[in-house]
Formats: sequence, structure tokens, C-alpha cells
Amino acid sequence: MVTGRVVLVASGSAGCPVAEWPLTSDLGPVGALPTAPRLSRGFVGATLNGWGLASLIDITELLVSELSTNVVRASSEPDGTLRYDAEGKLPLLWIRLLSDRARLLIEVWDTVPAALGAPVARHPEPDEESGRGLEIIENLAEEWGWETVPGWTGKKVWVVLKVS
Repeated sequence: MVTGRVVLVASGSAGCPVAEWPLTSDLGPVGALPTAPRLSRGFVGATLNGWGLASLIDITELLVSELSTNVVRASSEPDGTLRYDAEGKLPLLWIRLLSDRARLLIEVWDTVPAALGAPVARHPEPDEESGRGLEIIENLAEEWGWETVPGWTGKKVWVVLKVS
């Protein structure tokens, strides 16, 4: 996907392949269960600490938590029961962190069809308890977006942060 300033593509594609990001770490597959956001936050903390990017842990944990929570919600019926695919499989998600030490790229991949879980910013009323996740991402990220990936069942949501 081409954005205003940064080219973000799936691995092996032309543009900015993953190989150009010297720091890469992946988590998954993880079942799209209510425990996924907590597990994802732990992965972020351990990874960024190991990379010497501890200053980005709090913001990255928040963003990954929001994105993985969106996958969990899209994978559930309105009453909270899990939504399985036609083959009886639980939706899955993956978290990938990449850094070139100037930027941090956060990717959340899932197997939820875009029709069920495409990111759409809401503008909730002040008394609503949810619906602000993408507004938070828009305010904290240098850039963000989402895309379907050819040959992939679900979608990828990505966020770029500057390393200070």
C-alpha cells in the first residue's frame, strides 16, 4: 500500500520488503479470544525491551491492545459468543513488529473477513463506553491504514510510529 510518505507492503512484495526492516518479531497465530489483547501487550513489552526501544512500550501496547481487541470483537456475535468460520475454525490473529530504528511498524493480521471487521472510525457519544480505538490510533500514529492481502482470508491493519 502506498501512503503519503511510507510504502508498506507484504513481505516479498516490491517497494519496502520486510528484509529492509532489520528488527522483526512475530507473535501468532493467536486465537481471537478475550485473552489475546493481554498476550499481545506482553509480546510488545518483551520485544521492544529487547530492541532497546522501551520508550515506545506504553504507546505500542495501547495500539496493539486496541487493534487486537477489534479482532476479538469482530470474531464474536453481539451476545459475546464466538463466531467460527464455515470450517468450524476460530478466527486467528498475528502481531508483527518491525523497526529500522527510525520507525516502528506495527501490523495486526487476522482471518476475519473484511466485511465483518473492516476498521471504521466511529464518533461515539460522550457517554458511550467504546468506539474510540481508531480515534486513539489516528491521534498517536504517524500513519495507519488497513488492507486486504491477495491470497489471505482476512486483512492487515498497520500503524507507523516514529522512534524518538
